[in-house]
Amino acid sequence: MGHPTQHPHIVVHPPALDGSRRVTEGDVTLGLASHLDDVVEILRLADLDRVEVEDDDLIEWQGGGPEDWPGLSEHEV
Repeated sequence: MGHPTQHPHIVVHPPALDGSRRVTEGDVTLGLASHLDDVVEILRLADLDRVEVEDDDLIEWQGGGPEDWPGLSEHEV
């Protein structure tokens, strides 16, 4: 017997010292993201590409939202 259909609970964790953010689904680490595009790719590889990264209630953003990537906007070109 299968489990009833459940929505994944995806967490983007607070930034680490290097600015990367761990992405998990339950107890499983899906990957490390250094940018919003990385989160999109991690979810795509986990067959969760239908999730709207910036606006979906299935994603819990801890330590800042999808626009918070410490160190990335501070570099001058």
